[in-house]
Amino acid sequence: MSAIIKPVISEKANYLSDLRNAYSFLVDTKANKIEIKKAIEEAYNVKVADVRTMIYAPKVSAKYTKKGLQVGKTNKLKKAVVTLAEGEVIDIFSVN
Repeated sequence: MSAIIKPVISEKANYLSDLRNAYSFLVDTKANKIEIKKAIEEAYNVKVADVRTMIYAPKVSAKYTKKGLQVGKTNKLKKAVVTLAEGEVIDIFSVN
């Protein structure tokens, strides 16, 4: 099982890739930085210089309805920002 779920494609992620040669990915919540680094290097054939991770914890929300208090949670996500070595580039749209 790969640690990478999918690349994050947004305006901010595109700006980071152009400015700092850093790319954002949604990754498995149980994967550590070493596993993420190996998965990126194998999938895209690049040299990774740095990996930063962020966990978005589930948010509990509650609202009152006619049936009473309804409580729900959002999914837990982990995002990794991968900085590549000098001269390395990932073309996210060419890889499956």
